[in-house]
Amino acid sequence: MHHKGLLTRLRGDRRGVSAVEFALIAPVIIVFYFGLAEFCQAFMAQKRMGRTAAAVADLVTQNETVTRADVSDVFEVGDLMMRPFNAELLSQRATAVTRQEDGSVEVDWSLGQGMTARAPGDEVTIPDGLIAVGESVVMTEITYDYESPFADLLPEMTRFSHTYYLRPRKVEQVVCADC
Repeated sequence: MHHKGLLTRLRGDRRGVSAVEFALIAPVIIVFYFGLAEFCQAFMAQKRMGRTAAAVADLVTQNETVTRADVSDVFEVGDLMMRPFNAELLSQRATAVTRQEDGSVEVDWSLGQGMTARAPGDEVTIPDGLIAVGESVVMTEITYDYESPFADLLPEMTRFSHTYYLRPRKVEQVVCADC
């Protein structure tokens, strides 16, 4: 009889239910929290990379003439803009292009950091209506290989890329003196 009273009391005792429920839900909440934090970090890296592409194009198009050293300095600014993210994972390319009489768009000059420069005369594709025949634009292409701080949980690297187009500010075409 004493035994039956103990089982009845245990069955009616609800004091430990919250602790058990928390123990079951806590791992899910923790994984969700870290996943959200990771998403925010990746989103910030992607946005910073997009602003870097715009800034590189802006700095190149403010000049009438550039040199390899000038563009290299601009790429350094791009590296600095990616902080606190690892700039070694950033690849950049600045390319001046002009629309030809036949409608094709050809490379005038191109320089890259971590990315192969395009050869002068190569054809590239740009959005329709961006420039007319004889007009030029500077195209910056940037990729960023985002590495997760939770590499053990998310081992795959994510590659972000962005292409930005900007017309020269002071001249019809930005010329590279030593490209």
